[in-house]
Amino acid sequence: MQLHATNLHKTYNIGGGDVRVLRGVNLKVESGQWVAVLGASGSGKSTLLHLLGGLDRPDDGSVQYDGKNLFNLEGGTLDRYRNAHVGFVFQFYHLLPELNARENVLIAAMIGRSVFGWPGARDACGKRADELLDRLGLKDRARHKPGKLSGGERQRVAIARALINEPDVLLADEPTGNLDAGTGEHILDLLRQLHAGGQSIVMVTHDQRISAAADRRELLIEGQLQHE
Repeated sequence: MQLHATNLHKTYNIGGGDVRVLRGVNLKVESGQWVAVLGASGSGKSTLLHLLGGLDRPDDGSVQYDGKNLFNLEGGTLDRYRNAHVGFVFQFYHLLPELNARENVLIAAMIGRSVFGWPGARDACGKRADELLDRLGLKDRARHKPGKLSGGERQRVAIARALINEPDVLLADEPTGNLDAGTGEHILDLLRQLHAGGQSIVMVTHDQRISAAADRRELLIEGQLQHE
């Protein structure tokens, strides 16, 4: 998998005025690489990640996965491609409060793999969800709802959900930003293990210490990336 973002521009209208968040961003990520994007709060890091994952569209520019431009895909086609090839980890988890940990992981498989589309799919996805939760130290917490889990446990559930469809790339938005130092270090260790297994990762963070684990660091300053 090669991820290639070219000349990304994004402007938002805030308070009646235009704010240019991204000004011609270029980024290339090769298979198995871990790239950290650093920048101050409000610098556009999350916007960039959303564009890389097809959650938002740029005003100009392209995002290609192995030569396929995400923004040439429409509606459900884009949704299916994103669900199959991209995994997201958010700072605030985005877990569904009415579902338990296992169900939160499985719902991504239901969306991404059309779980009812072939015989045995439900059982296969359930087995993978159980394996991921076990691997992430959550076997005994699988039936607990998010409100009964700690911050670190919720983030681990979010990581399992992101991995359920075996994505080409994991996009992580401040994955340790809402955690205490010890729990954040544990999440960072999990990301290290995933990377060692060949997982491609793009992580945005404002924390220099966290970014040091990556293969490459890019600084987002005034809407443009600068290699560190």
